[in-house]
Amino acid sequence: MAQDFKPNMPTLDNFWMPFTANRQYKAAPRLLASAEGVYYTDIDGHKVLDSTAGLWCVNAGHGRRKIAEAVERQLRTLDFAPTFQMGHPIVFDFAEKLAANAPGGPNSTLDRIFFTGSGSESVDTALKIAIAYQRAIGRGSRTRFIGREKAYHGVGFGGISVGGLVNNRRAFPQIPADHLRHTLDIERNAFTKGLPLHGLELAEDLERLVALHGAETIAAVIVEPMAGSAGVILPPKGYLERIRAIADKYGILLIFDEVITGFGRLGAPFAADYFAVMPDLVTSAKGITNGAVPMGAVFAKRAIYEALMQGPDNQIELFHGYTYSGHPVACAAGIAALEIYQQEGLLTRASDLAEYWQNALHSLRGEPHIIDIRTLGLVGAVELAPRDNAPGTRAYEVFVDCLKRGLLIRVTGDTMAFSPPLIVEKEHIDTIVSVVADALRQVE
Repeated sequence: MAQDFKPNMPTLDNFWMPFTANRQYKAAPRLLASAEGVYYTDIDGHKVLDSTAGLWCVNAGHGRRKIAEAVERQLRTLDFAPTFQMGHPIVFDFAEKLAANAPGGPNSTLDRIFFTGSGSESVDTALKIAIAYQRAIGRGSRTRFIGREKAYHGVGFGGISVGGLVNNRRAFPQIPADHLRHTLDIERNAFTKGLPLHGLELAEDLERLVALHGAETIAAVIVEPMAGSAGVILPPKGYLERIRAIADKYGILLIFDEVITGFGRLGAPFAADYFAVMPDLVTSAKGITNGAVPMGAVFAKRAIYEALMQGPDNQIELFHGYTYSGHPVACAAGIAALEIYQQEGLLTRASDLAEYWQNALHSLRGEPHIIDIRTLGLVGAVELAPRDNAPGTRAYEVFVDCLKRGLLIRVTGDTMAFSPPLIVEKEHIDTIVSVVADALRQVE
């Protein structure tokens, strides 16, 4: 439950904030003090409607007592135990429950679970599993990856290598990777309702990169089924199916990064279910614990796992892991979150609201500065025309104005992104649209 108190302003000097202009923020700090349901309460006691599910993660809404109680019980029972040469019951219990809800449904073979501490760790884990698998089946030359422009796959060295956001890549060395073109085509697809009609041909980039590098060098291709962090970029009709077919043709593994789309965001348990395209590996995090405790997981096909389970019994099959892989407290939070999703029908609720959500966001068409609107499930983006020589400033000003009006949105460049908790009601959607429209009318 949300706490009813107003904390004092903390000292802001010591925390180095991620992905934030620290000096700008600390000159005018924005502090959230508590949360319940679809609302935050800021440090001054004002309620703030959360249209971002925290950071794409609080799918069941804030302050869920069931999760808090599960975490408390686990802390009192077993606060930590290693999963190197040891185990503990709850990690196997959670893995079994996740496997039963894996992409593809109850009979899915994506049922081997490797736990991590975050989405970034999940991505780097999936990349390492892909290389290890190719080596295990006698294809040791396959060490290259194919990512996509405008993709976000976390901030590990593997993730920034396959990712396609320039600012994430330019400062750090990377592993061998090449990139498909992105699928954002505002000129041809602006204001499309549903999946874009144009852009299927972009999937043929994978054929081109195979011809350039040789299939014998490529371990896997990784894509977000729906790219979130770059501003809600949707796959054209048939695009994911074509990527799957080309990957199969050349023995390339297909990895879906579902850190954002996993656990009900599109109206199905996973985007793989929504699009009916099954990858070989799936990365997840965020909604896996409803954001309550950091955790991630990689779903691997059984055949990949079994290929690695060869050699002497005392051999470490995958030389990889983290101190907090399968942390017992995170597992407790994850089991409670999964039970909430199932009991309240949240893994599919977005499908019930998708049409209302789509029509509500598209009603903003014609408001100042808007050049595109995109929606899928309970995700949306409103793209603004950038100012000359000042990209990103217009959307940032809308973000600040919305916050003053009691609405939290997310901005990436000049794109406003929305991903409300899956418990959102129609009146909350109406408020989101109304506040955004008012804010747009105040911005030059």
